[in-house]
Amino acid sequence: MAIKKAAVIGAGVMGAGIAAQLANAGVEVELLDRVDPKRPDDRSAIARGAVEKLLKTSPAPLMHKSNVKRIRPGNTDDDIACLKECDLVIEAVFEDPKVKSDIFKKISANRRADTIIASNTSTIPLHDLISDQSDEFKKYFVITHFFNPPRYMPLLELVTSQYNDEATVTEITRFMDEKMGKGVIPCNDTPGFIGNRIGTFWIQSAINEAYGRDMTVEEADALMGRPIGAPKTGVFGLVDLVGLDLMPHISKSLTSKLPAEDRYCKNDMTYPVIDKMIADGYTGRKGKGGFYRLNAQREKLAIDLKTGAERPAAKIRLKKQSLRDLVRRNDKNGGYVWAVLKKTLCYAAEHVHEITDNITGVDEAMKLGYNWKFGPFELLDKIGVDYFISRLQAEDEEVPPFLQKAANRTLYRTEKGKLQYLDKDGIYQDVKRAEGVLLLSDIKRAFKPVFTNARTLPVLGAVGAAIWDIGDGVLCVEFCSKMNALDFWSLKALDKACDIIGDGKGKYKALVIHNEGDDFSVGANIGVALIAAKLKQLWVIDKMVTLGQETYKRLKYAPFPVVSAPLGKALGGGCEVLLHSHHVQAHAETYPGLVEVGVGLLPAWGGSTELLTRAQQSKKIAAGPMPAVAFVFETISTAKVALSAFEAKDLLYLRETDGVTMNKSRLLADAKAKALELAKNFTPEKPFDLTLPGPSGHAALNMAVDGFYSRGLATTYDVVVSDRVANVLTGGDKAGPGVKLTQDYLRSLEHENFMALLHDARTVARIESIIKSGKPLREKPEPGVKAADLRAKAPQPVHEKSNDNGILADTKPKFNWPNIKQK
Repeated sequence: MAIKKAAVIGAGVMGAGIAAQLANAGVEVELLDRVDPKRPDDRSAIARGAVEKLLKTSPAPLMHKSNVKRIRPGNTDDDIACLKECDLVIEAVFEDPKVKSDIFKKISANRRADTIIASNTSTIPLHDLISDQSDEFKKYFVITHFFNPPRYMPLLELVTSQYNDEATVTEITRFMDEKMGKGVIPCNDTPGFIGNRIGTFWIQSAINEAYGRDMTVEEADALMGRPIGAPKTGVFGLVDLVGLDLMPHISKSLTSKLPAEDRYCKNDMTYPVIDKMIADGYTGRKGKGGFYRLNAQREKLAIDLKTGAERPAAKIRLKKQSLRDLVRRNDKNGGYVWAVLKKTLCYAAEHVHEITDNITGVDEAMKLGYNWKFGPFELLDKIGVDYFISRLQAEDEEVPPFLQKAANRTLYRTEKGKLQYLDKDGIYQDVKRAEGVLLLSDIKRAFKPVFTNARTLPVLGAVGAAIWDIGDGVLCVEFCSKMNALDFWSLKALDKACDIIGDGKGKYKALVIHNEGDDFSVGANIGVALIAAKLKQLWVIDKMVTLGQETYKRLKYAPFPVVSAPLGKALGGGCEVLLHSHHVQAHAETYPGLVEVGVGLLPAWGGSTELLTRAQQSKKIAAGPMPAVAFVFETISTAKVALSAFEAKDLLYLRETDGVTMNKSRLLADAKAKALELAKNFTPEKPFDLTLPGPSGHAALNMAVDGFYSRGLATTYDVVVSDRVANVLTGGDKAGPGVKLTQDYLRSLEHENFMALLHDARTVARIESIIKSGKPLREKPEPGVKAADLRAKAPQPVHEKSNDNGILADTKPKFNWPNIKQK
């Protein structure tokens, strides 16, 4: 049975969020809540208000605003009969067994015989929920515990029972995985399942140790964040994010169900300062603030854990070191990290086989549900299992029996190219992937790269890329620099991949561009541009622009299919990779954008040209040269970034024919399958000539910018940068009615105007600001200066003149740049 229509009962934050994600998955949704006694004129006011709020909430629960049309608000009195049309019903009401039991009886009386019923409970065991339900109800009942917010948190804890048949479990697992994009972790029917059991134990341990060791909230968060592979919010920042008032509720629920000797119960503590914060409405970001707050001047404050008094938040700078070294430090920081991890990792080791099948379930749950980079058992391997055991013994602590089985070994290992984990009997087992899952990390364990130029260099740091054989005649280029920024080496790796594949009729037939980083690529390495500008070696950037244009053109006109498989940010040059690919198989949470104006530049690796070409070919944009130009000008000059793969289609960063994968673990397999499909009858793309408005269109765009400038909505340098963007998009002086311009000509305009901007000190200042602070620089206004004067004083388009060595004739190199000659 395929799930095509669903109902969500309970239109609170979680219920509405689940309904939104169902709509994102293309499912029609009935969102039901109780009748509002205060609104007799609108009996579905509660659900209707929740749907309206979905369009206003940030971050957005909907991947595209049009998805709201799939959600129909109703109430459980008048509209309950609609459940007969639903393949899935998800209950998301208040965590009260009596309330849930009453809802289940209503569902049972109105459901279709084969409808799957799921509860989103986070604390109530399944056997309690179904104790007074019919056998037929039990057969189709499961727990699907989403994490908040449902769109962005990939963990789904699935609890089933002996009453379920295999078909029900298979279908709900498949649907949550493939359609909803969730990492489905099977859990045993125990209190708190995995995430809340281990995660809240970690939080409470970190709070207890911070109090016991006189740590400030900033010190604790700095140590419980990135040093252990957790998000930078740390612990107190995380509690602020989820809500202080939620923690006592979870703790009370768990301690009431766990035996008194369970470490969770012994670890549970309350503090007067925190109790008073909750009572006074300081419940975190959803309230007036929490452990961190903002004053009237928007300055960040933190509280004193002992007194609750506010004070300016301190910036904590930690020495960069491995976790192994940090826990071995005999100081305040090392002692705190060790104390928290000792408790947390021992607790995980004690209960792993009680709460799920094996260690991979716990590790994946913490990574997907708490955004940890490493799960508890992966952290044990990083610290060193034998060190951990010996230190426990030295401190007269009990060593969990499962850890004793891992002595002199690791919890994970790679054997014959396969990742293996240690099972409860102390035997290594292969980590099994679901059908349709292909991970580059697994490929990298089993094989060596076909080619790599990835390396770490002084000043520049990590650079380059690697090429991997992912099977069936498909190569994959993986960017390897920090945040996958693009540089000479990554461009040359793309070029090398084209060399290896050749005409696509030999050993290799297609190329996929993909990596497993948080972001596909944040664009060109602007650190190179800053160094070159300060050393007055702009020939380096000139060559990089040429290399980028020629490499991307080679991808675009390759005689074999090029498929990009992005997730996360795809900005600047990363977005231009997508624009030059024959197909994009994007993860739903892909955020592409041409954002170069933020650093005083414009897209010059063919991005301006490609987006303009798409706009002229689009049926969504009115005919004629100016509508397409205006659309692209607004997109580039305002640095628009799509907030999902679906929004990216509106901005033309993706085509309507490009694919979207909901589950990122399936992204590479989907991209590979598409590449092989295209390879069967692949025909290279042909160049497209454009008709552009020329100087008259350029003047019209400048008038629009002048209006923004006069109202204070554009800075002095925005006027200059927008002028250069307009020059490219309107085709320069050669363009006009009846004139056909080649894409190569537009790329030359990109190049010229890009270099003109790089000659301006204000561009260098913008680049430096982004590198140093991560914040865009907004220039101060110059009262009385007209926009036309600003444009007149700015450097004009130029071609860099090079001698035979590729060096400006009037300069000599002052930096050991790489060999960047194009073959």
